[in-house]
Amino acid sequence: MARTLWTILLPLTPSGALGVCVIVVADFGLLFSAGVFNPSFTTYRMAATPDAFMSRVGTSWSVGAKTCQAAFVVAGGFIAATAGVRGALLIAGLLCMASALLLPWRKARLPSGHVPAPTTEAVASPATDSPAA
Repeated sequence: MARTLWTILLPLTPSGALGVCVIVVADFGLLFSAGVFNPSFTTYRMAATPDAFMSRVGTSWSVGAKTCQAAFVVAGGFIAATAGVRGALLIAGLLCMASALLLPWRKARLPSGHVPAPTTEAVASPATDSPAA
């Protein structure tokens, strides 16, 4: 959630040296928050995913992130052409802040710090899959 708060500063930035300072602070806060979140979330995702599915999860996460990024760059361009750059930044900041509502705020059913144990899939060995001679 801390990543979303920094984006709202960008459209409110004044011009001049003060504006440059605000942008530097906002970018630092955003990158620092992302730098703390991304490894933590990746670690949780790896711990919660069975080893047999880790490559599938990693690949689908990568493809999904790259696809969404490209789609939202195009959408941001359309919004910027319509509402202007500051308007597009304001809309993006508000949407980022609203995305925090999608986080699982309900009380966790598991004790704090508990990561679900990975489950294994019954995978047949290649030696048993060969046709009978």
